[in-house]
Amino acid sequence: MNVMLFHSTHGLRPAVHAAADRLRAAGHEVWTPDLFDGRTFEDVEEGMEFKERLGKEELLRRAVLAAAPYSERHLVYAGFSLGASVAQTLALGDDKARGLLLLHGTSDLAPNVSVDDLPVQLHVAEPDPFETEDWLGSWYLQMRRAGADVEIHRYAGAGHLYTDPGLPDYDREAAEATWRVALGFLASLGEGQPAR
Repeated sequence: MNVMLFHSTHGLRPAVHAAADRLRAAGHEVWTPDLFDGRTFEDVEEGMEFKERLGKEELLRRAVLAAAPYSERHLVYAGFSLGASVAQTLALGDDKARGLLLLHGTSDLAPNVSVDDLPVQLHVAEPDPFETEDWLGSWYLQMRRAGADVEIHRYAGAGHLYTDPGLPDYDREAAEATWRVALGFLASLGEGQPAR
C-alpha cells in the first residue's frame, strides 16, 4: 500500500518516523509530510496554539499539496490525532483513496459527503478526552451513512496518544496491539480489491 501518514499536534516527532519505518518494514511505501515547518512540541497546548495560528485552511492546504502528487497511487490516508482528522478530510475527498487509518482522532464530516465502501479503521483510547463516547457514536453513524466500512478499536486505560513512546500517554501493550491490527488492516486492503 501507499500510505500518506500525517503527524499530530506535537509535530513530526521521532515516533512518526518510527511508525513509518514499521510500515515500510511490512512492505508499504510511506510519506510523512511536515505540516508544521519543522516545529515540534513536547507540550500539547503549545502545539495546539501553533495549529490555531496556522489556521485550519492553511493546514489542509499544506496536506493537500503534500498528498496530491501521489493521489493516482490510490493512497491509504493515515494520521495521529490532529493528523487523523486531516487524513479523514483528505480521504473522504479523494475518490481514489484505498483506505483510511485513524490513530487517536477523527473529524467532522462535510455535509453530503459520500464514499463507496471506503475501508476505515479507528484506534482510540477508552476513555479519551478528545474522542468522547457521544462523539464517537455520532461519528460512526455519520461515517456509515456516508458509505464507509468502519471498524473501531478501543484501548482501555491508555492515554490519548498512546502510540508515542516519547510522550506520557505511551502504553506499550496498547501500542503493540494497535500496530498488529493496523498492519493486518493494511495487508487486507491489498488482497484482491480493485483500485478505487
